[in-house]
Amino acid sequence: MDVMNWKQLLSAKRWGYESRQVDDQHDARSEFQRDYDRLIFSSPFRRLQNKTQVFPLPGSVFVHNRLTHSLEVASVGRSLGRIFYNEMRKAMPKIDSELPYLQEVGNIISAACLSHDLGNPAFGHSGEAAISNYFTDGLGASFQEQVTVAEWADLTHFEGNANALRILTHPFAGKDAHGFALTYSTLAAIVKYPCAAIDGHDKEVHHRKKYGFFKSEQAVFEKIAVELGLTKDTDVQTGYKRHPLVYLVEAADDICYNIIDLEDAHRLGILPYEQVERLLLPVCRDEQLKARLKKLTDFDSRTSLLRAKAINTLIMSCAEVFTESQDALLSGQFAKPLMEAVDADLVDAMDAIEQISVEKIYNAQSVVQIEVAGYKVMNGLLEEFIPAYLKQQKTKYDTKLLALMPKQFHAQQQDTYSKIRSVLDFVSGMTDLYAVELYRKIKGISFPSLD
Repeated sequence: MDVMNWKQLLSAKRWGYESRQVDDQHDARSEFQRDYDRLIFSSPFRRLQNKTQVFPLPGSVFVHNRLTHSLEVASVGRSLGRIFYNEMRKAMPKIDSELPYLQEVGNIISAACLSHDLGNPAFGHSGEAAISNYFTDGLGASFQEQVTVAEWADLTHFEGNANALRILTHPFAGKDAHGFALTYSTLAAIVKYPCAAIDGHDKEVHHRKKYGFFKSEQAVFEKIAVELGLTKDTDVQTGYKRHPLVYLVEAADDICYNIIDLEDAHRLGILPYEQVERLLLPVCRDEQLKARLKKLTDFDSRTSLLRAKAINTLIMSCAEVFTESQDALLSGQFAKPLMEAVDADLVDAMDAIEQISVEKIYNAQSVVQIEVAGYKVMNGLLEEFIPAYLKQQKTKYDTKLLALMPKQFHAQQQDTYSKIRSVLDFVSGMTDLYAVELYRKIKGISFPSLD
């Protein structure tokens, strides 16, 4: 059985600049801190501030969007990585000389966490469904004969995880030919489902529940996988076992959205405080907490304290499981999220939170309304742009319409798949507000200001 090893898994080699020498000893920032900084200052990351997390973008009450969620996930991810490193250092006092990059695990994970939602389209999962259904049940079905089976598989199952890898590595027109030029380890830590669409969607195998790279980025991921020594998944043609740090990135995301969605629901009046307290107290595991809560007369402050305590408990529990499961992780045999591998009482408490979240939060009227509207907007944009871009003989309208698509998104290859992928790059990168505004204008529902 092939076994991965940390010495190879942790690499400061940078995508597109593989021959560049690394000298962290004389730099203020490590290569992995540079990854984090590049993402923080990037346009795709800034656009997350206008992408829905769960609830519609805020009016008078502030709730989380994709940007604030990603920042919080990065914070939790850094803690998870740091705890793991500290535990490894206790067990192996000479680990800094044997595995010098292990102390950077927190920075690698936090950078990967920042980018884990970069590929999500406007309106979240509703946007993903709209893109997929355009090809399965909409006008896009007519293009099936013009692409390969593998290409059709990822068009009909649009996946935000795969789109994130594309955003970070694709040579968009006029941009750096190496994308964001992140380190190999950071890129690998982003890919939750390391296989192509034709091998994804296996609900019985956790690392193949979805897929992690489009056909257009398959060679990119394979190069990363070989460099880092990822174990090949011999059950499928395109698959690999996860980079172990993916589990910590996944845990950070799971911790944040499960707990913070409750906090937002309370702020919006969807869940009463008493119910939030009932759900979170079993996760907090603090015998003195009830007395502290009674001293706070502000319910938002009580909810914030519960949230902080719950997140701390989950961080410590997930980090403990990760540290104790090194053999299974490095052999590619760890078969569930860390959040499902913590002790039974915590799993039960989180299951109760998930059940209420599905019943009361994710099906709240305001959430469903934005999902339905977002579906119509995304589908409508694809109906306009994809046929216009694919036509050999374009009408005057087609030409005018495509002038609205920035040059960076125009395909450098002329095959049907590459052209469709380019339009999807454009549409999936839109914020909620921009997508609605553009949809209204091209449909004649509203007109640009003439000021």
